[in-house]
Amino acid sequence: MMFDRLKAALGFAAILLVALHHAPARAENASAWSQDTKSAVRLIAGNNKAGAPLRAGIEIKMQPGWHTYWRYPGDSGVPPRFDFSGSDNLKSATVSYPAPHLFTDESGNSVGYKDGVIFPVSIVPKDPAKPVNARLKIDYAVCEKLCVPAEGKAELTIGPGPSTEDGALAAAEAGVPKKIAAAEIGLTARRVNDAAKPLVAVDLLARDNGPVQIFVEGPSPEWALPIPKPAPGAPSGHRHFSFDLDGLPPGVSPKGAFDLTFTVVEGGRAVEVTTHLD
Repeated sequence: MMFDRLKAALGFAAILLVALHHAPARAENASAWSQDTKSAVRLIAGNNKAGAPLRAGIEIKMQPGWHTYWRYPGDSGVPPRFDFSGSDNLKSATVSYPAPHLFTDESGNSVGYKDGVIFPVSIVPKDPAKPVNARLKIDYAVCEKLCVPAEGKAELTIGPGPSTEDGALAAAEAGVPKKIAAAEIGLTARRVNDAAKPLVAVDLLARDNGPVQIFVEGPSPEWALPIPKPAPGAPSGHRHFSFDLDGLPPGVSPKGAFDLTFTVVEGGRAVEVTTHLD
């Protein structure tokens, strides 16, 4: 009887070893941290399904009181730069930005994230039947009273399967502003004078009396428009903001027609709208 049980146990162990040998390699949940000045970077994976774009995230953690920057940094700072060109089996990697915060100090206004942030990444493999070996190079900056450049490298194999990092990644994805039509929040922008740097007035609907912050970007990264400031005179249920049409690239007339992109952060809601300024 004892011999039969031992034989059966050995047989099961042999079958398990064969199964493990032939099973596909399982992706890690997160890479090692890449340390730099007052900060560190890593890649994380989310829960992923076969045949769908792979969900990942670029996580930056900073020491208390330090912050990093959004895609438009404001009056100072530099936006992060992501490079996945060294990856294997990667067709594309699209990085999204959670809604940022406004920081104001003696050097002016900056836009970004304090203490930590996860940038969601949508990854499309060249061969969907194989995992992606994602290799990230990132250049960014961190700031307290002074700003310092930082860089990091991270490598992570990402494929179908569950991840212990999915909750954090899903929260970051939920924080990415939803792209909607300007009409959905009644947003309009118009010039109100003929100055060399015309004043632009912005009107939008507000859900309640809570704080509202808006950011404005031009048609390309070369634009560096001011942060819109709250303006008086809004009727009930509306908010008014204004900014000078300054920070345009050389050769662009401030009286021309172009598209402006507004990010509106109101309580737990963040939306992104594009409207035409005639």
